[in-house]
Amino acid sequence: MKKILYIILSIISINLSFAQKSIKGKIYDANTKEPIVGATVKAENTSVGAITDISGAFELKANATKLVITNIGYEAKTVDVVSGSSLSISLETASEDLQTIVVTGNREASLRTETPIAISKITPKMIDEAKVSSIYEVINKTPGVLMVNLNNEQHSMSIRQPMTTNAYYLYMEDGVPIRPMGVFNHNSLLEMNQFTVSSVEVVKGPVSSIYGPEAVGGAINFISQRPTAVPTARIGVQADQWGFRRVQYGAGATIGKFGIYLGGLVAEQKDAWMTSSDYTKNAQYARLEYQLTPSSRLIYTLSYAKYNSQTSGSVDSVAFYNRQYVSTTDFTYRKAYSLRTRLTFEKDWANGSQSFVTVFARDNKHGQNPSYGIRWTSGAATARGEINSNDFKSLGVIAQHSQRFKFLNSKATIGTTVDFSPNDYWSYQIDLAAQLRADKKSVEKYTITKERPDIQIANYNADIRNAAAYIQYDFEPIKNLRVSAGLRYDNMSFDFVNNLDIDKTTGLGIGGSKTYTKTTPKIGVTYDLGKGKGIYANYSKGFAPSGLTAIFRKRPTPAANGDLFYYNLIPATFNNAEIGGWASLLKNKIYVDATYYQMTGTNELLNIRQPDNSTDYQAAGKTLHKGLEYGITYKPSKEVFFRFGGAYSIHRFVEFTLSQRASDALKDVNGKDMPSAPRWIWNSEISYYPKWAKNFRTSIEWQHVSKWYQNQINTVEYKGYELLNFRASYQWKGIELFTNVMNLTDALYATNASRGNAVTDRTTFTPAAPRTFVLGLQYSFTGKK
Repeated sequence: MKKILYIILSIISINLSFAQKSIKGKIYDANTKEPIVGATVKAENTSVGAITDISGAFELKANATKLVITNIGYEAKTVDVVSGSSLSISLETASEDLQTIVVTGNREASLRTETPIAISKITPKMIDEAKVSSIYEVINKTPGVLMVNLNNEQHSMSIRQPMTTNAYYLYMEDGVPIRPMGVFNHNSLLEMNQFTVSSVEVVKGPVSSIYGPEAVGGAINFISQRPTAVPTARIGVQADQWGFRRVQYGAGATIGKFGIYLGGLVAEQKDAWMTSSDYTKNAQYARLEYQLTPSSRLIYTLSYAKYNSQTSGSVDSVAFYNRQYVSTTDFTYRKAYSLRTRLTFEKDWANGSQSFVTVFARDNKHGQNPSYGIRWTSGAATARGEINSNDFKSLGVIAQHSQRFKFLNSKATIGTTVDFSPNDYWSYQIDLAAQLRADKKSVEKYTITKERPDIQIANYNADIRNAAAYIQYDFEPIKNLRVSAGLRYDNMSFDFVNNLDIDKTTGLGIGGSKTYTKTTPKIGVTYDLGKGKGIYANYSKGFAPSGLTAIFRKRPTPAANGDLFYYNLIPATFNNAEIGGWASLLKNKIYVDATYYQMTGTNELLNIRQPDNSTDYQAAGKTLHKGLEYGITYKPSKEVFFRFGGAYSIHRFVEFTLSQRASDALKDVNGKDMPSAPRWIWNSEISYYPKWAKNFRTSIEWQHVSKWYQNQINTVEYKGYELLNFRASYQWKGIELFTNVMNLTDALYATNASRGNAVTDRTTFTPAAPRTFVLGLQYSFTGKK
């Protein structure tokens, strides 16, 4: 009997020793502390594994002492299993890895290498290490992209276009356009809360088949911070010697099914290197997530921003080359208020299909007395300016469903967007006195002599309606070859009252309506060559209706048919073809990607600068945009990381009539370069993480912009510039001390230099800041669960 009992107890003991343990934990990003979805967790040296869910959680039943965690875009990690405790595991971004998951290509997560477009991702690690004062500092790390700093967070952009403020770029927050189509959008990034941006995705070239008009040169999607997988809090300050100061904070957590993240900043600049350039900004952000079921969730976000800035504008050559950073105005300003909110329902289906519905709203007010609006004729003692206001509110819906099929490993995506945005705009003249320099050829100071609300430049009310439907089908006809075809139909219409176009019978503004419709296709292929190498190609079309401010603004001189306004501006259309590829070399230490593109434009909205600095719009002619975009990263060891990215581009007039007047010697600029179009741009950086000084990092960055023509007739060039930036940081027990030295060599350069076509015109320069020392301190707390 004793022997039988002994055998039974032995069997029970053996079974208990081999019983599988349940190992639970969370996987999250080391920088943002956001949960990592879809990470693979395996018991070491086994095939037993689990996948993390939407909250980054996993449960693995295995007898394991070590776990191996992997996920695309992150460095693999091996951890010890601690018996009886839940694991909390952070993964570091693999900055050199091209196998990144992106969402901007088709509004849902997919492999960058299966997306046949030129798309780049700025990772959370890159953003965290940059410690930016303004968002252009990270955007310019994207190969082929130049976000031009016009000071105080104002900017122009160059992505497959010259440096321009034209509405050829789509700016989004979590896939929702920051402003509606038809409303001038280049100022919209003033409203961004850069401290709560988790990552940035930049698409180069037309993506109109998914995102619609304005996504011609490209689209930039700012992906906001999610609630963190573990409790976190951070607070920081940074300042420079030119009067800039900023306080910033962020905090998040997930408790059961509920997650929250709050973040914001308050910035101020006073008595800076450039006179009359004070500004303040207050930006706040909140995100709530609720897990309805394991496969469905609600997401709510709220973004608020208030911006108030003096706009010092440009200076003449005398002031620029003598480093006399004295504004010609002390009265120009820009004020912006924005409130954006959205509610999204997401649903994951059993076979990997996905659905979402987003309801969004915007409230935006934008008023300014712009420095660029000053009109002055050489030698005159008087000038004109303007005060304007551009306000809108929006309600809209975006809905999308993607369905996966076993047939050809395919996926069908169908979606729709609806956006209703009432828009009110007015502008009137101000009279200025011009204090001339001794040579009588330039102005030293402008002063306001009288506001003239009786002389209106524009005044309209419009109800803008944007509606669209799109479909995309991705399939794999043969192994490793993936085809993506898409089609989108857009209908933009608006009812308007032009309060300056008066009906002689009623004495009221003439009303009417306009409608623009367009169907834009795209087709692309990717081919995986294996071993980290592949190629892609695509063809796409884009179109961009003129903004309402261009349509309803009074012409400097009446058109030949007597029109006082630009009612007949027609949408620009673009045809884009590109081919590119990627490769990993030397056991994944080197990653290379490159794209060659050619895009032709018809009826592109162009402007002709008049002798008094006013602008005459034309949507006519043909243009050519072509170039090579390239990027390379090299990580020889854990201590050193190098990246280099840029573009060689040609932006040229093919057919463009400059003047139809017989007295003008030059009537067209066919074959000439477009102004503000540098051939070469690149941004390079080498970062050092020394073993001998743990938690210390340093980097040096080189920005190159080659020469460009200042005018449309190609008679005057600006030499371009070289810029060096230095960054360093040290962390100790959650405290981080950092410094950024911007313009390390104290170079004299302008981010913008332009002039008109007349012989008497003079160049105006937008000077960049002299050497700037930014010093910051940040404290970060991370909980364990």
